[in-house]
Amino acid sequence: MPVRQLSETIVNRIAAGEVVERPASVVKELVENALDAGASRIEVHTDGGGRRLIRVADDGEGMTRADLALAVERHATSKLADEDLIAISTLGFRGEALPSIGAVARLSIATRYKTEPHAWSIDVDAGTKSKPKPAALGEGTRVEVRDLFYATPARLKFLKLDRTEAEAVREVVRRLAMSRPDVAFTLAGEERAPVTFAAALPGATGRLTRLGDVLGADFRANAVAIEAARDDVVVSGFAALPTLTRANALGQYLFVNGRPVRDKLLLGAVRAAYADYLPRDRHPLVALFVELPAREVDVNVHPAKAEVRFRNPSLVRALIIQALKQALAREGTRAATTGGTATIAAFRQRLGGARPLWSASRGTGFAEAAQAAFEVGAPTAALRSDDMENAEIVAPMPAGLDYPLGAARAQVHDTYIVSQTRDGLIIVDQHAAHERIVYEKLKAAIAQSGIARQILLIPEVIELDEAAVERVLDHRHELARYGVVIESFGPGAVMVRETPALLGEVDGIGLVRDLAEHIGEWDETVPLERRLMHVAATMACYGSVRAGRRLRPEEMNALLREMEVTPNSGQCNHGRPTYVELKLTGIERLFGRR
Repeated sequence: MPVRQLSETIVNRIAAGEVVERPASVVKELVENALDAGASRIEVHTDGGGRRLIRVADDGEGMTRADLALAVERHATSKLADEDLIAISTLGFRGEALPSIGAVARLSIATRYKTEPHAWSIDVDAGTKSKPKPAALGEGTRVEVRDLFYATPARLKFLKLDRTEAEAVREVVRRLAMSRPDVAFTLAGEERAPVTFAAALPGATGRLTRLGDVLGADFRANAVAIEAARDDVVVSGFAALPTLTRANALGQYLFVNGRPVRDKLLLGAVRAAYADYLPRDRHPLVALFVELPAREVDVNVHPAKAEVRFRNPSLVRALIIQALKQALAREGTRAATTGGTATIAAFRQRLGGARPLWSASRGTGFAEAAQAAFEVGAPTAALRSDDMENAEIVAPMPAGLDYPLGAARAQVHDTYIVSQTRDGLIIVDQHAAHERIVYEKLKAAIAQSGIARQILLIPEVIELDEAAVERVLDHRHELARYGVVIESFGPGAVMVRETPALLGEVDGIGLVRDLAEHIGEWDETVPLERRLMHVAATMACYGSVRAGRRLRPEEMNALLREMEVTPNSGQCNHGRPTYVELKLTGIERLFGRR
């Protein structure tokens, strides 16, 4: 086949295949143009998920007649002052968006520059351009895209349902709204009720307000401020507590110099920072903003500008990990507010059934019995009923109410500690709380002088399949660093000779079996430190106070005091909350007192 020159129309449609994947891609390009034009208010309207109509209106600086005529030509842009592609400070710069959109749809642009006597408009229909003509419009620009992909019907087959495409548009607007809290956004269309994000105040407060508007009140209530800088690289933003997670990574919003990205380096850094807090199947909610000199990052490595390349990627990755770890450690004793909210909701649902938890006909009420126990000065009293078994009541300790986690009042089902604070009550999962305490002690011991070991009087022999035995023995030196000394005991067994003294009496057989399973799932490319943390987490689980163990009042209060001084004690090392807090105001609303 001979070589031939492609027509301009075909060239534009090929380019559109890279720039315009779906309606959300069009919205992204048009909103970015509005932001680059200095808009303070942007309105987005769609119909049919964007397939029938996309309208983006802004109050930016607009264009002159000459600029408008040139804007729909390929490789024409106002975003580059010179030929320098190293220092790019705008969101759009390729000069392909408008002609590419006009090549596959019906494009109409109306715009007015502040010095122009009136507005100008231009139409592009499947690549055919009209001449600019006078129009009526205030300052700014309005772009309408109708019948997307009508000029390339094959592309229509790959669009999803209108609802799905509308959700993709919504996600694009959400990301851009998070990047610019100073700009007001409105998103409307037949697929949804209008959503408006009002312009927020400058600074961290305004940013958190916008993030709360976009991500919800739960994120705002459980967000931890992030701030770190090194060598002209600044990382800021907010991250949710480890107890507020998602089943996927879609709740991770990352921005580089104001540009929303889905960069593998940044996502990997977030995952590494939370590795000590979350199980593998949970993902944190974060909104991180990386600012650095434009020459230190290449934003021209992906057609959709979704990925970037850093001149010093190790610095950026290390700074993100450091910033997140420091912030999470600083707020480590804090529990997510969602736990208390969910608990109140569960109580409300139960009370809505109209069946009392305790009635006079069945004997003395819980509150009356507790009060009687307190009045006679009994140190403990056990109450039993069909609904509440084994609730151990602890005598009041007024001074203990001033502690962050309050004073222990009861142990319920030999598993949960109920404590009272000045403005509410706290329910503690004794196993999860002690698990975190043991885990942090193991980490501190290995970082300082190593973990003290205890020699078993009678070594324990654990039978495993040969593959598991081989895996465990291959990592015996790593296990020894954490106080677990094992050796081979034939083809299908290993012998445990020493265990960490910190754990006291421990189920060696169960511990080694679990370690063998975890080692089988290890990615050998993961740093040794991360793999050792998995060992520590497993051992902490086996060395903790188990659910079902009755604690004395002094033991309960001792556990609360130790939680208050232990890093990251708001959640166990599997990411579950160690306690939930119920504010007195919420309890009063539950009983109609407010």
